[in-house]
Amino acid sequence: MGDLELGKKITEYRKAKNLNLSALAAEIDLSVSMLSQIEKGMANPSLNTLKLISKTLDVSLFNFFIENDQKNNLVVKPENRKKIILPESENISYELLTPDLKGTIEFALMKIEPGYSSSINLISHTGEEMAYVMKGNIDIYLDTHDNKLSLSAGDSIRILPNMKHRWENNYNEDSEIIFAVTPTSF
Repeated sequence: MGDLELGKKITEYRKAKNLNLSALAAEIDLSVSMLSQIEKGMANPSLNTLKLISKTLDVSLFNFFIENDQKNNLVVKPENRKKIILPESENISYELLTPDLKGTIEFALMKIEPGYSSSINLISHTGEEMAYVMKGNIDIYLDTHDNKLSLSAGDSIRILPNMKHRWENNYNEDSEIIFAVTPTSF
């Protein structure tokens, strides 16, 4: 998906929430001109900015990247997963494991390379999240940058609704985390 399509989707969701540019920009602490450039496809938003937009507009981050598929698919083959890799964070990827976001649960795979984190700031969302570390080791910060838990392959964790958190790979190998969020809100 190109920058223009991403910008159009942001505009569509913003208007559906009856927000003007300045209201959304103020809510996410971004200049009106930068938000306007993002919506026109003239600038690329950071992952943090997209997460803030997603949270403010109450839509899943994946909604900005998936096409509105009218098929009622039940199975997702690995080669058909919808994948998000942002230009400024090529070392982190998200793959949607559910066929779409029409249900009440979102299931995804996050891959983080060594030395990278899911975001700069701790981010929260309205859904309850369960995460399972499939591969490697990962640190998760909950509520503050001082509250760090270290998880290894096979560990799982519950993240309560609206609990701020951030994933960080401080280890020497890739980490893979599967998470489920309900209702869909990532």
